[in-house]
Amino acid sequence: MSLFRRREAPKVDMSRLPRHVAIIMDGNGRWAKGRGLPRRAGHAAGAETFRTIATFVKELGLEYLTVYAFSTENWKRPADEVAAIMKLLEKYLHEAIETMARDKVKMAFFGDLSPLAPHLQQLCRQTQEISKGYDGCQVNICLNYGGRDELVRAAKAFALDCVEGRADPGHLTQEAFGGYLYSAGVPDPDLIIRPSGEVRVSNFLLWQCAYAEFYFTDVLWPDFSKEELLRALAAYQGRSRRYGGV
Repeated sequence: MSLFRRREAPKVDMSRLPRHVAIIMDGNGRWAKGRGLPRRAGHAAGAETFRTIATFVKELGLEYLTVYAFSTENWKRPADEVAAIMKLLEKYLHEAIETMARDKVKMAFFGDLSPLAPHLQQLCRQTQEISKGYDGCQVNICLNYGGRDELVRAAKAFALDCVEGRADPGHLTQEAFGGYLYSAGVPDPDLIIRPSGEVRVSNFLLWQCAYAEFYFTDVLWPDFSKEELLRALAAYQGRSRRYGGV
């Protein structure tokens, strides 16, 4: 049976939406290559898709959206491509700061921001600070993020707390360990969407995805539309989530 669902018209029950949707924004480079464009053009198109989908998620009433924007492995890409991504990030953050008072979208960043340029780190801190008091949809941007890196950092932080007497290894629970993750206080994703035809998690939310539903589609991220999101939500609603039970 194919992992890709037939393109039937999506029928979504708005009273049964997931609380938290996460998306691996993949396929920008292939989208550009297929059009004879430089990869940076694909990232620019992908950034516009992100704006569209983030706004639509808020309109639908979802509580959390988490997106994989830049991984710990993405630094291996050509320097000009990384620079283009960072420039797009800067542009988006400036725009977000200008519209936050109107949109009331809460923003958070998951990942180690220290390798970013100082002005980008400042913009990230500024957007988080401005939106702290907002209610409604929270958008989490995974930036210089890797699931394994997150777990190692959490383990080191817990070990340090044990050494310094703030924690007891004999009392460690899954809930307590979750408090050391970037996502502390955020519910695990109910649905993880991966566009682009790839069928893997790519080091994304390894702890948090334990009981997430996955939806794979061959649509490249720049072509991912509101209708594609509705298809994913409809597929999610057609599944039975038993969390290991019968």
